[in-house]
Amino acid sequence: MSIFVIDADKCQRDGLCVADCPLAIIEMPDPKAPPRPTADAAELCIACGHCAAVCPHGALSLRAMPLEQMPAIREDWRLGPEQAEQFLRSRRSIRAYKKEPVEQDTLKRLIEVARYAPSGHNWQPVHWLVLSGREQLKSLSEIVIQWMHWMLKEQPQAAALMHMERVIARWQAGFDGILRGAPHVIMAHAPQADRTAPAACTIALTYLELMAPALGLGACWAGFFNAAAMFFPPMQKALDLPAGHTSFGAMMVGYPKVRYQRLPLRKEPSITWR
Repeated sequence: MSIFVIDADKCQRDGLCVADCPLAIIEMPDPKAPPRPTADAAELCIACGHCAAVCPHGALSLRAMPLEQMPAIREDWRLGPEQAEQFLRSRRSIRAYKKEPVEQDTLKRLIEVARYAPSGHNWQPVHWLVLSGREQLKSLSEIVIQWMHWMLKEQPQAAALMHMERVIARWQAGFDGILRGAPHVIMAHAPQADRTAPAACTIALTYLELMAPALGLGACWAGFFNAAAMFFPPMQKALDLPAGHTSFGAMMVGYPKVRYQRLPLRKEPSITWR
């Protein structure tokens, strides 16, 4: 059975699907006939959907991805350069959260968007873990503090670079410098042996962070938390990820306490032109 279906009446024989297929598994030997899959198409197809997405006539439908389930792109929703620049430059790392939790449906929608992030070979290796509840997050943060004590003893130079002694002192004084009072942590994990996983998880979490403001949410990378998740056995035991999995990134998520009014500046880009 073919991996896709061509509507011969709609097909204009323009070859767009042939030209755009990343694996070159669509061919059109006869320019007067519709395209067809190559002999090895079923084996090589990565289900990226480019062929169906690029066809302006709706002539091609993947069997695993029916056309009616692929929303059309709204041209009137496309961002102009100025809008896109403000959207990206207005991203802020939120470190002050309201106490109220985020509805599960909202968190699910956030992850639903993040899953469309690109991944190597379209393997989509990212798995998600959503951690909620003040007591659970406090308990996990205490394990991060234990890791910091271990770092101060075993790797003092690295601990000093990350000001861990100060973080511990502020924690003991009642300030949460680990999760900043966020009501949720969203972790992206994947098989440790998957070479595409680090980049895939990082990009997916970036999508998640960029989507958050549109849902009224704020987010911030939980660097200390993720480092403990990656390297500290007591944290790994507490998280209980699937066998062979490791965390490749964690994000604090919640309703922000503040609203920003300006776009801060950054260093000039270092560019080499060749």
